[in-house]
Amino acid sequence: MITAIVLIKTSVDRIPEIAEAITAIEGVSEVYSVTGGYDLVAMVRVRRHDDLADVIPGRLNKVPGVEHTETQIAFRTYSQHDLEAAFALGLGE
Repeated sequence: MITAIVLIKTSVDRIPEIAEAITAIEGVSEVYSVTGGYDLVAMVRVRRHDDLADVIPGRLNKVPGVEHTETQIAFRTYSQHDLEAAFALGLGE
């Protein structure tokens, strides 16, 4: 699974509507409204690297009100949730 973190600048008067539209895109797992230099952060999870082109420039960037995006590709995932699940399965012994 390939994970991309997409930092999104939007029309500030439409942040909730834009977030809802982005959430509806297949491959987008979460959208966060955030503080700072960006308005939204979207987590995109796809099976193949080529699928990122379909999701991000192909659909997400075309949502009305999306003004600018910056995409970060995750090399490795570190998650407390994943660690807890592994210990629950007995992998920590």
